[in-house]
Amino acid sequence: LDGYITGPSGEIDWIVMDPDIDFGALMGSFDTLLMGRKSYQAGLQMGGAGMPRTLRKEDCPGVTVSTDPAAVVDQLRQMPGKDIWLFGGGELFASMLAMGLVDAVEVAVIPVLLGGGTPLLPAVGKGCKLTLAHHHHYQKTGTMMLEYRVSAA
Repeated sequence: LDGYITGPSGEIDWIVMDPDIDFGALMGSFDTLLMGRKSYQAGLQMGGAGMPRTLRKEDCPGVTVSTDPAAVVDQLRQMPGKDIWLFGGGELFASMLAMGLVDAVEVAVIPVLLGGGTPLLPAVGKGCKLTLAHHHHYQKTGTMMLEYRVSAA
């Protein structure tokens, strides 16, 4: 609720999985997943101590490793397919937002106050306007799912 995506020590155990969220339908609307390095590594190994600070293509079969997200997104947008999901990666999100590469922002607001941790959006100097496109309240957990469209500058 207070805008953090991980707790003060990087914990994610506070995330409530609402039984009414149709994760199959959610995942079915995407065919491409973009992740920042830290989110990718956390997905590989929770606690990932000793993981490299830079990913190399040869260490990640089936994964595109790039230092140029604008070029990757531009290339992906030229291809037929479904939406692209940027999962995790507050720093990647901030940089892509600054480059105008984000079309929508979807957040689940879970009724927990963490008091600190990793912010959804690190300080980037410039924000953007959003327009609410859809919202849904999940009564069993109190989670609010919010979907915003990024407004033209």
